[in-house]
Amino acid sequence: MALEFITLAHSYWLLFAIALMAVLYASVGHGGASGYLAAMALSGLAPEQMRPAALLMNIVVTCWLLYRFKPRGLMPIRLFWPLVLTSAPMAFIGGTIKVDADIYQLLLGSVLLLAAVRMLAAPVTAVAEVEPHRYLVAALGALLGFAAGLTGIGGGVYLSPILVLTGWCSVRASAALAAGFILLNSLAGLSGYLLTAGSLPIGTGWLLFAAFTGCLLGTELATHRASSRLLQTLLGLVLGVAAVKMLSMALE
Repeated sequence: MALEFITLAHSYWLLFAIALMAVLYASVGHGGASGYLAAMALSGLAPEQMRPAALLMNIVVTCWLLYRFKPRGLMPIRLFWPLVLTSAPMAFIGGTIKVDADIYQLLLGSVLLLAAVRMLAAPVTAVAEVEPHRYLVAALGALLGFAAGLTGIGGGVYLSPILVLTGWCSVRASAALAAGFILLNSLAGLSGYLLTAGSLPIGTGWLLFAAFTGCLLGTELATHRASSRLLQTLLGLVLGVAAVKMLSMALE
């Protein structure tokens, strides 16, 4: 059965919010799924519309980020493959799971709240690089991958600070790794969703257009070194509001 899209009376506001999220996230090197989910949650979209749309927007934006910044020389291959070899299959599995609306709201609210805290926290300070155990890296990839497929996030907002705080790689290398990680997780999660649900919600194309337009501006802001701290604070506030709404709806 086809899913109805939002009414035209407020669709323009959602498209603007999606574009704004793409600007903010692309400016700090992320795909932006948590921001898109926040915007869609505040607009009242149903969970079955939110998850595939967020994953698809993640794919479009991270493809552009990888093309624009060409991080080939920065990608830490020793970390990338152990992460994605476990995360992608788990994202696919997460994408196949149909989640009850109330449970999804609770999960998403918790994910957005954690992302908001991360954005509002003090900037991550790099430590001396250490060589992690591959099994630990693989376990982290599996956990974040499953969360990506189940909720519609890409996982980069959590992966990047973990990589830097643990000293597994540098800040620049973590950004390159996160972009590839987000892309593969989103592809796998969306594939799992489409295998069980069959189709994308009506109107997804407009959301993709808004996200891509926003990411074009966001990458230029990143290039010209806009204040990433201010942008992260704004993101944190938006995610916090959406998290409170999702949790309150789930607990009603």
